[in-house]
Amino acid sequence: MASLKEVSNKIGGVKKTAQITKAMNMVSASKLRGAQKKMEDFHPYAGKFNDTMASLSGGASGDYPLMEIRDVQTAEIVVVTSDRGLCGSFNANIMKLADKKIAEYEAAGKKVTLVCVGKKGNQYFKKSGKIRKAYTDIMGSFQMFNARTISMDIAENFEAGHADEVTVMYGHFHSVGVQRPTAVSLLPVKPVEQAAGEEKAASGDYIYEPSSEEIMDVLLPLYMNVMIYNTMLQVGASEQAARMTAMDNATNACSDIVSELTMIFNKARQAAITGDLMDIVGGAEALKG
Repeated sequence: MASLKEVSNKIGGVKKTAQITKAMNMVSASKLRGAQKKMEDFHPYAGKFNDTMASLSGGASGDYPLMEIRDVQTAEIVVVTSDRGLCGSFNANIMKLADKKIAEYEAAGKKVTLVCVGKKGNQYFKKSGKIRKAYTDIMGSFQMFNARTISMDIAENFEAGHADEVTVMYGHFHSVGVQRPTAVSLLPVKPVEQAAGEEKAASGDYIYEPSSEEIMDVLLPLYMNVMIYNTMLQVGASEQAARMTAMDNATNACSDIVSELTMIFNKARQAAITGDLMDIVGGAEALKG
């Protein structure tokens, strides 16, 4: 059995760990409110943008490089993760989904390249030799210009013919307790067709000024920016929610460990006291003899 001092030191160490995890839980809860607000504020804009793109792309007749459908020889995967860990299996789930997609492409004889947004994804895939570009240390304080830089690089690589298909993978924020790894097709941008049986709006087709082709030339790059920025917002909120849950679980685990160690400490102290009493009684009996 461990000595009283050893058990006492362990109890002290676990209590200090619990203080740290509780503080991290509170910090993550505070950051989550800000990240969730940014995500929710951006959602109406992204929704309206997608509606406009659906309206325009459905009847698009121009030849747009970002909408060119080619035979897929090289596929690119954009993996969006966090820069920091201690958020449970959040990053691991995204990378597991990316691994599965890579295996599917390679089984079909296709080449795969990666664009890693976030330090964790870059660290995981670094030894694979598939990373074409990495953006690290930006997920803590990213802005729209970061998303613009990433989307421009992806679009230029696609237009140059170095990638025939682009998929983005990220952690989608469903709720504070649920963040699911999600894969979304990014390029080529596919026109949104009207669902079968769906009636056209009573107002009829829109007339665009300037022409819809000219508007599409401007909106397609912006659409890329919106898509990338939205995934970064989703990951930002999901990271804080996952870390808050993980730290709460860690704090509860520390409490359970302290309870177990306290029981061990009491048993060790009782054994020590019993041993001392036996020595005293034995000594007294020896003196009597």
